[in-house]
Amino acid sequence: MTCRLLAIGECMVELSPRGEDNCAIGFAGDTLNTAWYARQVSSPETLSVAYFSAVGDDELSRRMADFMRAQKIEPALKVIPGATVGLYMIFLANGERSFQYWRSQSAARRLAEDLKELPGLGQGDFAYFSGITLAILPPEGRQVLLDCLKAAAERGVRVVFDPNLRRRLWDSTEDMCAATMAGASVSEIVLPSFEDEAEWFSDADKQATAERYLKAGSRLAVVKDGPGSVLVKAVDSAAFEVAPEPVSNIVDTTAAGDSFNGGFLASLAEGGSLAGAVQLGCALAGQVVTQRGALVEVSAGNLKRGPLHRAEAG
Repeated sequence: MTCRLLAIGECMVELSPRGEDNCAIGFAGDTLNTAWYARQVSSPETLSVAYFSAVGDDELSRRMADFMRAQKIEPALKVIPGATVGLYMIFLANGERSFQYWRSQSAARRLAEDLKELPGLGQGDFAYFSGITLAILPPEGRQVLLDCLKAAAERGVRVVFDPNLRRRLWDSTEDMCAATMAGASVSEIVLPSFEDEAEWFSDADKQATAERYLKAGSRLAVVKDGPGSVLVKAVDSAAFEVAPEPVSNIVDTTAAGDSFNGGFLASLAEGGSLAGAVQLGCALAGQVVTQRGALVEVSAGNLKRGPLHRAEAG
């Protein structure tokens, strides 16, 4: 039986440098990255991957949809006449990357307009969204999406949320934190990154991060910590940690969290154990950070799917 993963958010056009005066056109975005990596490490026979957003009716929007199809990701896209998609450019200086964005008029900001329910999801399927998904929406659209996610959860859909805290996208820290906790309240699984949580919620440790999200209504918190161990804490079982293998040749951490989420969700959707899903996420992220770019080739056959370390964490 095929499980469905629907990622929700904004895919943008990426302009990346190719020489002094040339750029290559690509596509990326946090939830799209996760969908892309989930597709790389799963079988289409057991997991279908789809992407829900809004796009325009222009050439860039058509190319984006074609890109998704080519990657075997179903483009579940609302087309808004006269609109277009967001864009960002990568700049390189002394080996360091910086970004400039043009996204204020992105069609994805209207993905919740007239939204009644999320497309094609049934019991046991996965709906995945992030804090960036919430940040790009106006307040009324944000509430519409949260209501749809809550309704989906009541039908047995497994709602998954990565807070992905990006202060620059919000009017205030208070708005960001309030929307983040609202997102967690409709989600079964939350996938936070401890460094961000400590900065914006003043969490003392990973345990505090996990407990805050479980108190908000989530059933499972998987707290990432860069190269450190991942804390897994559920409401109905003992917590444990999974330590990733060390990576010595780190090149670019841009999509580390997104790729972890993709591996984790793919494994879980295909019936893997919780510890095994975390380990696959760690192994996938470990490959991704050794290459430059958001979407990189991975060797799925070389990914370890069993836990390297499991220890009680209280």
